[in-house]
Amino acid sequence: MIFFTFYKLQFSINFNVRDVRNMKMPGGFDLNSMMEQAQQMQEQMGKEMKEMSVDASAGGGAVSVKMRGDFEVLELKISDDLVKGGDTEMIQDLTVAALNEARRKIEESLKGKLGGMLPPGLGL
Repeated sequence: MIFFTFYKLQFSINFNVRDVRNMKMPGGFDLNSMMEQAQQMQEQMGKEMKEMSVDASAGGGAVSVKMRGDFEVLELKISDDLVKGGDTEMIQDLTVAALNEARRKIEESLKGKLGGMLPPGLGL
């Protein structure tokens, strides 16, 4: 039995938790099992994302980035020659380009992984 209050009125609902957990849909479709499987896949994907990292660069390697699969930037390197030139606008543009390239690489990798986890015909 669950009690809840809604606008100062108290209600109660009677149901058997086992019945909800074991609910079967028409055709043998098990909603609970599917939800558990989806949660496991989400946890696995989160772990893989944190373990994965990509490297990207711009300006022929003048700016390089290392980014984790959850889009956290782990490393950003700017060449001394670029800094000595003092062209801050170029440094900014190359930094943005390297970050965007790293993000694109991660998204492509995730699309491939997610596509492999989906049932046939539901690929991304």
